[in-house]
Amino acid sequence: MKIPPPAAVPDDSDDSADAALRRELAPLGASLVKMEGRVFVRFAGLVRHGDLRVPYQLVPAQGVLAKPSKWRKMEPEAQRALVLERASPAAIAALHASVSSFVHEIADLADDCDFDAMTFLQTLAELETSDPAEHVYERIRQRIIHAVEREQEERHAARTKQSINLAEYPASFEVASRMPRRFIALLGPTNSGKTHRAMEALMKAPSGIYLAPLRLLALENFERMQAARPHGKPLKVSLVTGEERRLAEGATHVASTVEMLDSRSRVDVAVIDEIQMLADRDRGAAWTAAVCGAPASVVYLVGAPEARRAIEALADRLEVELEVHVLKRMAPLAMEPGAVRKLRGLRRGDAVIAFSRREVLKWRDLITEMGLAVATVYGNLSPEVRRAQAERFRDGSADVVVGTDALAMGLNMPIARIVMTTAVKYNGVEEEEISAALARQIAGRAGRYGVHEEGFVAGFDDDTHEVMRALLKEKLMPLPASGFAVAPSIEHLHRIAAVTNETSLVKLLKRFTHNIDVPDGFFYPRITDEQSERAIWLDTLPLTVAEKFMLSLVPISSKVPSLQGAWEHWSIALSKKRISKLEQEGGALRWLGLQEVEDACRRYSAYAWIAYRVPEFFPSVELAQELSRAASERVDALLQAQNAAARQRGGKRR
Repeated sequence: MKIPPPAAVPDDSDDSADAALRRELAPLGASLVKMEGRVFVRFAGLVRHGDLRVPYQLVPAQGVLAKPSKWRKMEPEAQRALVLERASPAAIAALHASVSSFVHEIADLADDCDFDAMTFLQTLAELETSDPAEHVYERIRQRIIHAVEREQEERHAARTKQSINLAEYPASFEVASRMPRRFIALLGPTNSGKTHRAMEALMKAPSGIYLAPLRLLALENFERMQAARPHGKPLKVSLVTGEERRLAEGATHVASTVEMLDSRSRVDVAVIDEIQMLADRDRGAAWTAAVCGAPASVVYLVGAPEARRAIEALADRLEVELEVHVLKRMAPLAMEPGAVRKLRGLRRGDAVIAFSRREVLKWRDLITEMGLAVATVYGNLSPEVRRAQAERFRDGSADVVVGTDALAMGLNMPIARIVMTTAVKYNGVEEEEISAALARQIAGRAGRYGVHEEGFVAGFDDDTHEVMRALLKEKLMPLPASGFAVAPSIEHLHRIAAVTNETSLVKLLKRFTHNIDVPDGFFYPRITDEQSERAIWLDTLPLTVAEKFMLSLVPISSKVPSLQGAWEHWSIALSKKRISKLEQEGGALRWLGLQEVEDACRRYSAYAWIAYRVPEFFPSVELAQELSRAASERVDALLQAQNAAARQRGGKRR
């Protein structure tokens, strides 16, 4: 390899002195160079290592002499003395030794990775810079390290792809994939009786499981099955959610949240509720798993008509016989002629819908002050409180229910009319108009069959009224017939870790989403943003992959500082193998405000969720459930007290 000639010193220097210095340095393999605002000496040489011949031209550690302006002011003898001091035989030998050592290092690394060492080492002769040799070495090291990482990444990506093929996802459910199954789809709008028909079939079966989208619905249908006498005697029923277990000895039936599917225990009938949730961005994977893995001879798929195409595609892919029933709404639904406009336009039997806790409580106070009794339902409330509030509306203790779209799923109530305070909802990033599907699901709660002959929908103001009218006329788009979400399981992550030696949860999740084999896109890997964000922090703790994965799934809000703090505290404690116990708080809840008690309830539920998975480090599961019930009762009492206070204020004004 040809070594480039040294840069010539410009004409504004002392030519004769520089020329003399260059002649004196030449036999030493050194040169005088002015570049990058510096005057320096550079050594050239050749290192042999095995079959390699590596030329170099590098600046030694003390090779920089001065800035050009300072160099020009120096006397020729001072210049010569400085150059010879820095370009001494000892300095040249030291540089040559460091180059030899570096060439040996890079050659070995390249050999280990099957790289051509000269791809990286040729820089030693080609790089025109005044930086000392050690800086050049570091640049080359970084280049080869990055090349190794790219090579390793490609190798690991290939191994990950070989280890997981999503086309084989249904076969991972060993019981369901090996047994004859039949799907029965019961599709229809709200109040079409589809869930009732499915539950009747479930309760008549010798064994079965109900899979709910919400803890509240699991609890309601657990109690419904307990009260049933399909063959003249009560059913033995268990309740299984992430945060609660009520296990009946010899249970034949189970009410469960969809994420808690037991795919190993064969049953006669399974009911998968709200099947349109297949398309949900964050939770759709649980419905994919339920359809593929429900180990039942007959699986009822219950939900909205727009899920039909997706169900047909899944049944075809799984080679399962499908029977589809499309049901019609039993009580008609109509828009009111005009908006409600004034509070006194509200009437007994109305459900007033807002889209945030703050708005719900504001409307509750306004309506209560007007003289109507109000029940309150929103997502932050525990299932027990929501049910207690709904019961007040059912038994007539409350004239009106004010709630969020939490009313749209479950909570069967005798609602005569839905009144929308707005058709705009915060989506986590910005305010946007609700979808036609959500509008229809909320509106469908009006006109409970057997209670009201007809259901009505209205906006509180004219704009909301017209938006709702348009949304209810809009044709709903069918769910996609491919791209069904699959979430990573701990088995998936262990398989990836086994072929890549990776222990970072962030990297394992990325490999799952980016590197596994997705042959035709029918099944598609998906993780939630929250899980991805949590993984970054969890990777800073000395936890196993299984522990990090479990903690990344804890159902607790990271947006509430006290709840996020509790989650972090539990995670750190587990990383130190320290036992986390709850303490009996006695009457402490009495001194907390509504929001604080709601958050306490959620904290106890999250603790119970973890406790069921690692009971040896979280032993207070029974206390957590006891505290959660106490907090729920306190929330209900606070809501009632606030209602009474608002009613009293309204009475004084009137």
